[in-house]
Amino acid sequence: MKILAAMSGGVDSAVAAARAVDAGHDVVGVHLALSRAGGTLRTGSRGCCTIEDAMDARRAADRLGIPFYVWDFSERFRDDVIEDFVSEYRAGRTPNPCMRCNEKIKFAALLERALELGFDAVCTGHYATLVDTPAGLELHRASDAAKDQSYVLGVLTAQQLAHTYFPLGSTPSKAIVRAEAEARGLAVAQKPDSHDICFIPDGDTRGWLAERVGTATGEVVDRTGAVVGSHEGAHAFTVGQRRGLSLGVPAPDGKPRFVLEVRPVSNTVVVGPKEALATAEIAGERHSWAGRPQPEGAFACHVQIRAHADPVPARAVLDGGVLTVVPESPFEGVAPGQTAVLYDGTRVIGQFTIDRTVSAVPVDA
Repeated sequence: MKILAAMSGGVDSAVAAARAVDAGHDVVGVHLALSRAGGTLRTGSRGCCTIEDAMDARRAADRLGIPFYVWDFSERFRDDVIEDFVSEYRAGRTPNPCMRCNEKIKFAALLERALELGFDAVCTGHYATLVDTPAGLELHRASDAAKDQSYVLGVLTAQQLAHTYFPLGSTPSKAIVRAEAEARGLAVAQKPDSHDICFIPDGDTRGWLAERVGTATGEVVDRTGAVVGSHEGAHAFTVGQRRGLSLGVPAPDGKPRFVLEVRPVSNTVVVGPKEALATAEIAGERHSWAGRPQPEGAFACHVQIRAHADPVPARAVLDGGVLTVVPESPFEGVAPGQTAVLYDGTRVIGQFTIDRTVSAVPVDA
């Protein structure tokens, strides 16, 4: 095949590109420039898509003997990922920018351009597995459970999966990938993995949002509506948060309070006991299906609500365009805006953005 290898500058994408070459494919490397800040630099494991990353990707491509290009996707990234992140927080939701980047950039904008240029598939260093079955192409978890990235790939559609290539999916461990990179003479063999949100490399999400959303004093209330504190902007809080609440009125039982809800219209933050974070039901209208056609009616599944959370057995039903999921045991700390990925064993069924949650604990409990 003619393969476009997305090379982030890290060890995983470099080894994925190398394996594509070894498999006999015609490989071209490309690095995505996602920031227009010319001085953007990497600090240890913080940040990605920086100048250093672009140079590391180029050196890896040179070592592999493949053509290499840098494509400017910064405008698309700003519109589809960064602005979406800000608008979701403004609306009181908790977004996942990595999901949006996969959905809108790596497997939409990049894949579209690749197909237009005559490539057959886009190769990435994600840890996930594709299985071609009589029922259709399926997306499955990676062999290495610790590195599995099927959750963040749950947004991919059947058409996108048909043009993707994940050479690392069957690799038993990340240590093997690093050892392979070392053996191949790739300088990124021991490069740290990136963490946090790539466009907020210092990790100060609250401060970053304050500059773009602004500050506005509001009330912190308990589940009965009683005022227990104040804040400088509801956007700075997420469901499940415990620290930084600055409450002036202690709980009657003296136990810590947690953020239960963010109400952007009234600029109000609702807090309560930890047990009130238990969620008995989630629902959403923005859903997609990975590989096979969407299921009909009710079906059993396992649901994962964070990248590294344990999957929970559940019952899902698609009715009138709304996907509702009821777990066998309550979720904890679920926020609107999060992504729920549905599994059948190791297979990804699909995903949806959570719009509504139902607490498992009554207000008067």
